Order: sequence, then structure tokens, then C-alpha cells
Amino acid sequence: MSDDLEGMAAFATVAETRGFRRAAERLGITGSAVSQAIRRLEARLGVALVHRTTRSVRLTEAGERLYAAVRPALEAVRVAVAAAGELSDQPQGVLRLHLTTGAETYFTGPLAAGFLAAHPHVRLELAVSESPLDIVAEGYDAGVRLGEVIDRDMVAVPVSGDIRLIVVAAPAYFARHPKPAQPRDLGDHECIAWHPTPHAPLYRWEFNENGRNFSVAVPARVLTTDPTINIRLAIAGIGVTMAREDRVHDAIVKGELVPVLEKFCAPFPGYYLYYPQRRHASPALRAFVDYLRRARHEERANALAANRRRRGKSSGAPDANRS
Repeated sequence: MSDDLEGMAAFATVAETRGFRRAAERLGITGSAVSQAIRRLEARLGVALVHRTTRSVRLTEAGERLYAAVRPALEAVRVAVAAAGELSDQPQGVLRLHLTTGAETYFTGPLAAGFLAAHPHVRLELAVSESPLDIVAEGYDAGVRLGEVIDRDMVAVPVSGDIRLIVVAAPAYFARHPKPAQPRDLGDHECIAWHPTPHAPLYRWEFNENGRNFSVAVPARVLTTDPTINIRLAIAGIGVTMAREDRVHDAIVKGELVPVLEKFCAPFPGYYLYYPQRRHASPALRAFVDYLRRARHEERANALAANRRRRGKSSGAPDANRS
């Protein structure tokens, strides 16, 4: 009986992750242990469940039928385990999040540190990639990506405020080239462009004019998969790049970069944590959602207070903190 359960757990995890290595990582065992468990299950059933090649793993017809039959039961077990965990005084277990590139900047500072300090029995696993995936099938509790591309049937909780992409270059570059007056002038410039993966097309720079959105296919003198590298290359004077405003703020203040075309760069919805409405959220995920909402509320309250202080100083009103 225990062998059957062990083999079924290994088989279901391989079916969900479509890989022995990823299944092993999720189960916390070796890849060879996963393979052996499935071989023993196949031997007992007398049928092949998995087609194995050097590059891919896929289920046989028998494997597809078995997985379709056991998947509801496995989901019920997960719900029961999560419900049992709720009886604990504090959330515990592993919280697995998938982040798209760029979203990780919001998790490498106070947000992650504060959450882990508040919940010492929760372990956090973050995976960062630009590859589109099904967070449920891949075994993640939730994902983080730009709000405009999240499916409507997902619960979405804001992680950041609105985001703005701006065009920047170094003073040394503009000493050699005239500043673009409008986005279509970028065709005459040395552009440092970005694409999400090596085989994906380059990102078309997006702008807004009089409420109308449009994009420009810029000529890429340099093309990378890392926005941080693009900013460094721009500071070095190689060319013009488009970057998140918060990422280049310090370089602009220091005079290392100069923004252009700002009137064409409109803000858009930022990053959101998302997870399926129909899936039972684990205690660790619910704790993180609660913490995230409180953190966002405090962030907005602090921003409003700072704006009031600035307005008070600019109008000549006395500062209440200096009474």
C-alpha cells in the first residue's frame, strides 16, 4: 500500500510538472528516486505511464487516463492537508511563488524580510523567469506579474503601484546625438533593446499620445534579456534605452542619465499577486496576502503623509513635526 501511494505521488507530480527533475525538486527527493517509484508503479499496473526521452517527458494514453482519474482525489488531499494546517496557531509550510522578470525587485527587500519575520514557520521559494506557465500545473501557490496580462478568473492583489517606462541615455551620448523630439525619431538612434527570452522578438517600445497608445519597433544596436544590463550600458554612453522609472531614478538624480520623451510615457498598472479563485488557498498564502495588503495600505498612507508635508512646506505653513 505504501509503495502504491509513493508511486502515485511521484507519478502525479511528474504529470503536473512534465519533468522528473522538477518533480524531484517539488517532492524533495532525487530524480532517480522519482524514476524508480514510477517504474515500480508501472510494473505493478502492467502498463507504461510515461514516455521518457532525453529532452521531454509526456504521459502515455494510460498515464493520461490514470492522472485524470486521480487528480480530483489528489486535490482533495491537498485541501484536507491545508485545512489541517489551519488548526495551527501560526501559518507554516512552504509558500512557492513564480515571479516574472522585473517583479523580483519588490521581493528582495522589506516585503520579503517583513513577512518572514512575522511568520517564522513559513519558508519562501521564489522562481523568477519570463516564461509563461500555468502556476497551478507547475505547483506554485501564486504568481506575480503585470496586472494587464492576468486572466480575469484570477484573484489579483496589487504588489506595486502604477509603473512608468521612460526613455533615457547618458549625457555623453546626447553630446554626440540630438535628443529625440518624438518617439519615431528613435529610428535614427543607437538603441539598447530588450526581449524576454533569447528566441523571442524584441520588445516594441510603448508610448501614449493624447490618450492613444502606440508602439515603436526600435533598431537594436544592443539586444539583451536583462533590463539591468541595459541600464548599465546606457550609463556607459552606448545608446538609448527604455527602463522602469524607479530603476533609473538614482542615475537621473546623479546626472548619469537624462530622460527624454517624457510626455509620451504614461503610467500603467503595475505588478499583482495572482492565484485561482476556485483553488483553496494555503494558510501561508492567505497570511502573505494579508501581509501584502497591510503593507500596501501603509505605503499609501505614508505617501499621502509625505505629500501633505511637502505641500505644507511649499505653502509656507509650519511643519507639525517641528513644534
